[in-house]
Amino acid sequence: MLLAAYSGAVFAISVAGGQLSERGAMTHTRTQLVMSLVAGFILGVALFHLLPHSLERIPGPGAVNAAMLLVVAGMIAMVVLLRVFHFHQHDFSEDAEVHGHARPQGRGLAGIALGLGLHAVTEGIALGASVRIGLTEGGMLPGLGVCLAILLHKPLDAFSITGMMKHEGKARGARLAANVGYALICPLAAAASYFGAGLLDAVSEGPALGYGLAFAVGVFLCISLSDLLPEVHFHRHDRGKLVLALLVGVALAYTLYFVEAMAAQGGQIH
Repeated sequence: MLLAAYSGAVFAISVAGGQLSERGAMTHTRTQLVMSLVAGFILGVALFHLLPHSLERIPGPGAVNAAMLLVVAGMIAMVVLLRVFHFHQHDFSEDAEVHGHARPQGRGLAGIALGLGLHAVTEGIALGASVRIGLTEGGMLPGLGVCLAILLHKPLDAFSITGMMKHEGKARGARLAANVGYALICPLAAAASYFGAGLLDAVSEGPALGYGLAFAVGVFLCISLSDLLPEVHFHRHDRGKLVLALLVGVALAYTLYFVEAMAAQGGQIH
């Protein structure tokens, strides 16, 4: 039931984000502020939430090495997707190119859809695994941090698809169909991850979830950094606001981690 609630929220917010292009693009500065805050939160969720859970479940003395290899593998996989499909473009405001943001040239709409689709699958796997792990622990709602990270970032991704389709002159019906189809990917992947892990025996389930979360850490890190790093070179105005938004995002992620840890440990942090 909890996973269904999370999935329903992800679907709804994704569809709503895709509809933003129908109401006009956001301004360049507002888009960058939102991206900085969301990127900071995703960065915090990857390091404060996903990584500790993965390390707890990868067995053996080489757990840290195995986890780090999978983190790097997740980052490389996302970099390859970005290189091939050029799908991580959120800013379609009129002054985006003035500030050094060129339109993605990649492999067209099909490439953008495929890249974002694979990205959504990874998010869904992380959500399903987090909920399944959390059900064995006390504390707050399982997977809440991961769900919030997806909820914050999903509208930007959905907006990328519909915004590009609108820019390319695609019909409104096609944009709506793509928006709804994309919104379904993450919930379906989350269900597959959750119930797929349940098919494993008790000995194999924990390590499998740990490996999956470590890979997701790399993906989440790459997602956050791909939003943050370009602005270091090309977005010299509003630097104070962007840094503040980043710090707020990281602080929110850590606050959530701290509260979850208190709840899980009966109110004491060791």
